[in-house]
Amino acid sequence: MGKIVIITGGSKGLGFGLANVYHQNGYRVISISRSNIKKLYTVEQYQCDLSKTDTIDGVMTEIFSHLDKNSTTHLTLINNAGDLGTINTIDKLSPSEINYTIQVNLVAPLILNALFIKLSKDWNSKKQIFNISSGAAVNPYESWSLYCASKAGVDMMTKVISKEQKEINNGVSVVSIYPGIVDTDMQTKARNTPHENFKSVQRFIDFYKHGDLFTPKEVAEKIYKLDISGALKNGQILDIRNV
Repeated sequence: MGKIVIITGGSKGLGFGLANVYHQNGYRVISISRSNIKKLYTVEQYQCDLSKTDTIDGVMTEIFSHLDKNSTTHLTLINNAGDLGTINTIDKLSPSEINYTIQVNLVAPLILNALFIKLSKDWNSKKQIFNISSGAAVNPYESWSLYCASKAGVDMMTKVISKEQKEINNGVSVVSIYPGIVDTDMQTKARNTPHENFKSVQRFIDFYKHGDLFTPKEVAEKIYKLDISGALKNGQILDIRNV
């Protein structure tokens, strides 16, 4: 199959939406997630807990061993998996909670990007990485120190890698995408957090009450359209609500 997309967290939420949209448009879809689910039977699934970062190398190497660089025209990695982490002020967070969230949100994408670039180095296909980031990368929310800091790191990672790859013949195009307010488990978790732990909880309750949440399908379709239109440029930090 000429077009391949690898999606982390492809079993639910935005990742599931992306897996469906790309599959429906003729892509070979490969999902990396903690669990396999039956409704993704048309998608290749690899189980991997991204907080256990020492397992990522083996999974990516296994995936690439089943890909044919000569018949591939488009190769895309979408770093979608993420975790809001424990919602509380930083003095209330344990070292293990801090470590887990940073591993999933930042260390795992760093490793995945590194391996994707390394393993596709000699490929002549169009190569690109979409890092799903968040407006939280630039807008601080009290009790979201881990999420905000990790997403800010994702954006800087995107900027640095894009500069590195710009100088390479047939390098990888790398972008960060802010998907907006999406109706996922993350939003449910935010609005169900006690006010004493999260002062902005009412804002997230109102998003839900007023119907301001995008569905994963809506966001996935918009990302796909931006992808095929060629609108996503190397090094770009893009909020899809502004396009």
